[in-house]
Order: sequence, then structure tokens, then C-alpha cells
Amino acid sequence: MTDVTGTEAAGIHALGYDLLLRGGRVICPTSGIDGLYDVAVRDGRIAAVAETILPSSAAEVIDVSGKLVLPGMIDTHGHVYQYVTGRFGLNPDMVGVRSGVTTVVDQGGPSCMTLPGFRHFIAEPAETRIYAFLSAYLVGGLEGHFYPNLYSPDGVDIDATVRAANANKDLVRGIKGHAEIGGFARWGIKVMEMAAEIGRQTNLPLYVHFGTLWGLPESGANGEDADTIIERVIPLLKEGDVLAHPFTRHPGGFVNQQGEVHHIIQRALDRGLKVDVGHGSHFSYRLAKKALAAGVVPHTLGADMHGYNTEVPPPAGTPPEHYDDENHPFKGQARFSLTQAMSSMLALGLPLEQVVPMVTSNPAKMLGLTDRIGALTPGFAADISVLHDDRGRFLLRDNEDTRVVAERLLRPAFCLRAGRRFDADSPILPAAVAA
Repeated sequence: MTDVTGTEAAGIHALGYDLLLRGGRVICPTSGIDGLYDVAVRDGRIAAVAETILPSSAAEVIDVSGKLVLPGMIDTHGHVYQYVTGRFGLNPDMVGVRSGVTTVVDQGGPSCMTLPGFRHFIAEPAETRIYAFLSAYLVGGLEGHFYPNLYSPDGVDIDATVRAANANKDLVRGIKGHAEIGGFARWGIKVMEMAAEIGRQTNLPLYVHFGTLWGLPESGANGEDADTIIERVIPLLKEGDVLAHPFTRHPGGFVNQQGEVHHIIQRALDRGLKVDVGHGSHFSYRLAKKALAAGVVPHTLGADMHGYNTEVPPPAGTPPEHYDDENHPFKGQARFSLTQAMSSMLALGLPLEQVVPMVTSNPAKMLGLTDRIGALTPGFAADISVLHDDRGRFLLRDNEDTRVVAERLLRPAFCLRAGRRFDADSPILPAAVAA
């Protein structure tokens, strides 16, 4: 792109912009832009991206020099069915626009039975753009580790879930299933076979959780081996389906109990399956290093924040003594966010140019929405994330308490959602910790 000058500039001034983001490092993988550019917004949409746009052409100018300016970030793994999914569900805007994220995908919160409530009470009123991967289970994303029997084959209705997904594809962009030792020990592979069938009949991507979740039944593991689950599940899956939690610290993930990456993973990637980090409390730096060394580079970077791994502040006006929950599962865990997960990828040796697509263009492809999100394309809604790019020595840690010193830390400054500004003031964002 070239400078906007002469008669072209005069024309722009006559038209006028509502907002100009000036002087930041703009990275848009879709268009191949990476450099110092200005971004202009008009009527809630991207109007222009150029090396220089006259400040006088805009009603408001924001100096973003020294910051990163990205297409609105997309969190591919959220839990935002607030209240309905027990303590799992977080406020969608706390995870979304107030954390610098313009789009959040709820992973398995709503089911075919509860989807209307998700649309009416979560997606429609949220300032954040919200989508869902519909649960394969009738019960949806309740606190399954307390009630695992709700996730048996009897709790799956293929026809009803297919009907709901097909009737709501403006909101439902995929299906969520679980491949973990607790379920396999109870019921074998049947539930995953049913989830895969829902994915085939809807022609939507199936997002598959790997790593222990519900634990073993009291009677034992019934002869099941966590290390064989991934080898049995991958043949069920189709191109575009998503393998989640590649760096999980729990049994049943990409790295077996001998510390080796399953050989089937590379074959799965070769035939078009995708990988989502699904950070959450599963993430392990130790195992991430092993998987990355074996060539397993994630396509997308879901944060997987929920009420059990995020320090949620008490409701306004709540006396502290009424909120002192000594059993809250967050206690002692590391705080994280989508930008913190990006910083972890940088600390593991991936370049920024490889990390940015994980939260922009690649998620847009995963959702089948490259025609409207994930890029700074003129005419698209002005969904833009602006990040601080701090340099120094920062301490990051995972929930194995492995500590990593990062020389670069990304933090959200603010975002624009359809041209409207939201500062990154979410109380769940982690604080920078100097090493």
C-alpha cells in the first residue's frame, strides 16, 4: 500500500472517517499486511488501511504507536453460558471485549435443549460477538465432573442435536465432544461415535476434548488405557475436525505416558484435522515443548477460561465473608487469558507472525466465517484488537507450576467491536509479573 496523498486524500477528507487508529504495527495475515499502518473506521466498518491517512480526515484519532493492531481476536474455546452451566459459565463480555477479544466461541455450553436460552440470554445481549459449538450431550456443559452419568450414550440424541444445529447455523458453528478416560472406562467409544455422526450429518467441525476430565469410575478403568484413546478416536474424524488440548498435562493427550508424541497425530494433520490449544488448566509447558519439537503446531489458540480455573470477583456489594470459598478450585492456579496464551507461545519459541493467525485468520476459517471476521478487510465490521507489546523479563507459569521467563508479554489495551471502543478492564485478566 502507498501513502494517501493529493486528490485521493482530498476525497477521503470529504467523506470523513469516524475513527483513525494511527501509527501501530498492523498485522493482518489474510491481506499480508505487517508494518506501520493507519486504520480508518466509518459507520462501524473498516474503511481503509494505508501507510498514511490524514488525521484531519477523522473525527477522532487514537495514537497506537508502539502497539499491535490486529483483526479482532477470536477465542475458539470459551465457557460463557453464565448461570446455566453452574460455576463453569463466565460473563461473555468479561471473557470477550473487556479482555480485548471481539469474538468468543462457547465450547459445548448449550445443547439442543438449551440453545434457545443461549441465544436469547447470552449471544443476543452480549457486546462480544458470540458463537457456539453445540454440545453432543442433551445436558450440555453442566458440571460434568460432578455428574458424569449425564454424559452416557443415553444422554445423546443424534437426531435432535442435528435438527437444532442445522436450524441455527447462524449461531452454531460446530459440535463439541469428549474423548477422555472417564467416559471410555464407563461406556467405551460409543459416545464419540455418536458425536462424530452428529458432525457428519451437520457438516460442521467436531471439536474433541482429549485428556482426563471426569475421572475413572469407582469400579476401575474396565480395562481401558488412556494412551489408546486418541488412536481409536482419530479414525472417526473428518477433515476440519479439531483436536483439543494438545499440551494437556492429563493422561490421554497427544503425549503418551512414556513421554512420546503419538505417531498418529502427524497422519491426522496430514489429512486435514486441526489442533486447538484449549489452554485452560490443562496446559503444560513441559509437554508443549515435546509436542512442538515433534512438529505439532496448533492452528488455533482457545483460552478455555471458565469458573473453575479463573478467579472471578464477587458480585458487587457482596460482603467478603460471604464469598470466602476455601474450596474454590482456582486457589493456587495460574491466571491466564487469550493474550497470556499468546505470550506462552512466544516464550516457547514460536514467532509472533505464526501466533497472530492462531487468533485471527485461522479461527475464522475454522468457523467458516472468513467472509466477515478475522481480517482487516475494508467493508468488514470494525472488529479490531489493540495490544501492548511489552519487553523485559516476565514470569509465566502453568498449573504444574513450571515457570518460564518470557522476554515479551502481550497484554490487551482495548478493542473495537463494530467500531465501538471497549477498554481492557476485565477483572479476570492476569497481572504482569516481573521475573
